[in-house]
Amino acid sequence: MVADSIDVKIFAGTSNQPLANSIAQSIGMELGKCTVSAFPDGETFVKIDENVRGQDVFIVQSTSPPTNHHLMEMFIMMDALRRASALRITAVLPFYGYARQDRKDQPRVPITAKLVANLLVAAGANRVLTMDLHAQQIQGFFDIPVDHLYASPVMFEYLKSKRLENLVVVSPDVGGLKMAHAYSQFLGAGLAIVAKQRKSATEVESVTVIGEIRGKTVLIVDDLTETAGTLTAAATLLRAEGAEKIIACVSHAILNDLGIERLKKSCIDELITTDTVLRPEIDGVKITTLSVAGLLGEAIKRIHSNSSVTSLFEFKGGRTS
Repeated sequence: MVADSIDVKIFAGTSNQPLANSIAQSIGMELGKCTVSAFPDGETFVKIDENVRGQDVFIVQSTSPPTNHHLMEMFIMMDALRRASALRITAVLPFYGYARQDRKDQPRVPITAKLVANLLVAAGANRVLTMDLHAQQIQGFFDIPVDHLYASPVMFEYLKSKRLENLVVVSPDVGGLKMAHAYSQFLGAGLAIVAKQRKSATEVESVTVIGEIRGKTVLIVDDLTETAGTLTAAATLLRAEGAEKIIACVSHAILNDLGIERLKKSCIDELITTDTVLRPEIDGVKITTLSVAGLLGEAIKRIHSNSSVTSLFEFKGGRTS
């Protein structure tokens, strides 16, 4: 760890203990000791079991399902640390829930991503470290510093090792075109896009493909999937248009029961994702899970030592964003 007059400690909620342990190990530390339990009525109880006065503290907690429970747990942990006189509290959110509710797209609906940002600050966060936000403008919802990382350096390393030939990177919707373009630039691949029409929160219809994909190996890139509706609908259309092999690359694969069933029936040959959310083993689907622990650990070291975090997502003079 970088020598400093101020100690650093990493604590973890219950949402993704394996990732938190891996982050701590990547920088030669042990997780801080804390007790997180529940009262009989379901209320969360937290006790920090070691001294944090005047220390630089990081809390690792993905807001994966059950989202509200994990958010509340994080708020309570931050309040406990603040009242224990921690010098600085950084909320490490490998996956930021509610990110899809980032605007008023119909009358009388909330902007919940902004509400969550406000609650994090009110609970005691002095800084936020997160990865692959669904909408980058969410960084502007905070009046505290936000370090936004990308899983793409980890993805790039794995994809390069596969030596994929005749490759086309595909965005499954218009919103993901910037990400798809970054992947295509780095991999030296072609670029295509699938136009889609959303029928409901769980059902998507892919309409047409813009770009040449016949006889190609196709890489679909997206930031997150839960019901896998967008991915599987895009894959079906791409196969019908002549794609030879279909690989999906998704930063956050939350995957509920519906999403798992769709993937089992889909024509996706491999799903590449990360360990930002804890997920049980899934039979019948080829899932490759890459760890972002080293990336997050290095970011924690740099934040603690007031060093630049930007270089973590730079490559060949460009950016992975």
